[in-house]
Amino acid sequence: DPQMKRYIWRRRKDGVHIIHLGKTWEKLVLAARVIVAIENPADVIVISSRQYGQRGVFKFAQHTGSAYIGGRYTPGTFTNQIHRDYKEPRLLVVADPLSDAQPVLEASYVNVPCIAFCDTDAPLDHV
Repeated sequence: DPQMKRYIWRRRKDGVHIIHLGKTWEKLVLAARVIVAIENPADVIVISSRQYGQRGVFKFAQHTGSAYIGGRYTPGTFTNQIHRDYKEPRLLVVADPLSDAQPVLEASYVNVPCIAFCDTDAPLDHV
């Protein structure tokens, strides 16, 4: 993704991109400051639809007191007020914006900031 170019340090001969650790650290510190600025931890929602991120999402929610959605995300959770599981988060943390594109898009509709852990091929739209 061309938007991720500024976070790539270099490309190996076999085509694998190496992420710049200095810029990654700066963004992690910024994300931590944003998460800490939310007064009520229950207003933070962490999401992972992929199996490798679900345990991390659960542990983060367990230690911080935030809400989590592990597994399939039901469309309309942030936008449809008559939905049974309607939520109004103040911050959204996503494990993979490529597989969790629907919650990222819905968060942008209701002006909820989104923090995402991105790979070099991940789209940065609405993140």
